[in-house]
Amino acid sequence: MRLPVNQYLPLAALIVLAGCAGGGQAGAALQLAQPQNGPAADYPVVVGDAFTIGDRTWTPSDQLNYDAVGHASVGTDDHAGITAANKTLPLPSYAEVTSLDTGRTILVRVERRGPMVNDTLIELSKDAARHLGMAAGSRLAVRLRRTNPPEQERAMLRGGEPAPDRMETPEPLLKVLRRKLAEQSPLVAPTSKPPAAPQETPSPSPSMLEPQKLPAPPTASAKPPEAEHVPKDSLIVQVAAFSTEASATKVAKPLGGFVSKPDKYWLVRLGPFANGAQAAPALEKARAAGYRDARIQRAD
Repeated sequence: MRLPVNQYLPLAALIVLAGCAGGGQAGAALQLAQPQNGPAADYPVVVGDAFTIGDRTWTPSDQLNYDAVGHASVGTDDHAGITAANKTLPLPSYAEVTSLDTGRTILVRVERRGPMVNDTLIELSKDAARHLGMAAGSRLAVRLRRTNPPEQERAMLRGGEPAPDRMETPEPLLKVLRRKLAEQSPLVAPTSKPPAAPQETPSPSPSMLEPQKLPAPPTASAKPPEAEHVPKDSLIVQVAAFSTEASATKVAKPLGGFVSKPDKYWLVRLGPFANGAQAAPALEKARAAGYRDARIQRAD
């Protein structure tokens, strides 16, 4: 097995080669840079070379829309903080880890290469595993999705503190993710494609599990719904904000969404939905279209 040169090596470690005086020989010394505070600690971002584990070749890449399912393990080394190891994500990078058992989602800082086995997607530090609800030595089915959190949350993770939990993944989407994992060969690299929404109701309870149809896209003869026509106790998917109505309408039309202007900006939204289970497929649709910061929220 050929390992990447930076396996489990802290990003701050620098290899310094110096010639030995009078002997003509070179010696290698490991010199640790002073720890950085602030955004500069996330740079430079290291991708690294391809490496092999058994008969599998893994090629790290700076893939912004990375979204995969697999299994998580708990590290045995003393890596502090809410951190993780992954085979292909850039170092460092940030990702959401979702338990496919409970739907709980946490944010981790990926800063090591690994785990060095083909059938495990991510290795969590002990602190990260406890935060997700994993016991030491256990193995858990998870979803791993790269994200771009705000600096405040990055700073919390760099300081060894957990960031606020994400919204729990609803059960209909968990069923889709579990099915995707069951159909995936454990020795094949994840496709990193967002999961498709369910095509049929997985349960006899359509009021809870069947995705609600999205509003028809705006046309010249049909005015899109306005914010005041959305029930206050319903949920919407907030896709993006724009400074002009034309830009917002251009994005809303292919998504089947609507445009509203509650304040300074024109907002692209999907919905309304009665509950989180109905809103989840629309959220995945928005994120699959490239709007990774889309989120579910209460209607204004």
